[in-house]
Amino acid sequence: MPELNRAGGAIAATIRRKKNRMRFWAWILGALLIVVVDQLSKSYISTHLPYGQRWHVLPFFDFTLLHNSGAAFSFLAEGHGWQRWLFTAIALGAAGLIIHLLRRSPSQWLFCSSLMTILAGAVGNVIDRIQHGYVIDFFLFYWKNWY
Repeated sequence: MPELNRAGGAIAATIRRKKNRMRFWAWILGALLIVVVDQLSKSYISTHLPYGQRWHVLPFFDFTLLHNSGAAFSFLAEGHGWQRWLFTAIALGAAGLIIHLLRRSPSQWLFCSSLMTILAGAVGNVIDRIQHGYVIDFFLFYWKNWY
């Protein structure tokens, strides 16, 4: 009888590993789909909206084509090109860490969906930095005079 318990436990562990592997690849596929949508939307906006012009969408949201050679809120945007490679390396490192975390915890839905979107953003930014030398931004959120 103990042999049966061990065999059943081994089968359950194998099934669990296979499910986790499938979940992991589902998160990776989701991130890749977001990257495709991100790149297509940036391409569309770049060809249809002049730089700096605003398309009003909602009372607190506009589309505005901007190029960001820095990080969040244009941090280090005034650098002389070195920051492009620094932020690319940071994004690639973050992507590696996120993939590791997705592999370790693929069944945690909220955690992994958050990681999936962050991974997609990091990969999209790497593509932009390599292709253009800057990140294409076009979401402008504001409230009254606060941007």
